[in-house]
Amino acid sequence: MKFEVAGSGCRKCIELEKRVREAVATLGLKAEVEHVYDVSRIVDMGVAYTPALLLDGKVILSGMLPTVEYLVNLIKSKAS
Repeated sequence: MKFEVAGSGCRKCIELEKRVREAVATLGLKAEVEHVYDVSRIVDMGVAYTPALLLDGKVILSGMLPTVEYLVNLIKSKAS
């Protein structure tokens, strides 16, 4: 399981990465979390709005900064 946070490094993007790591830890998952800063790579990923979250290469969240609880529920629904 690989999560990618797509964002240029703004405050919201950095906070999303922190919250994703917390949600992954809360769920006890063995997962890789990577922050992608390269704008051309972000565009190639199909991301229109940042911050964005991808799970195994698919955009599951874009243009918002959700709570950890929201992320936990989102990850549960996408991982099953």
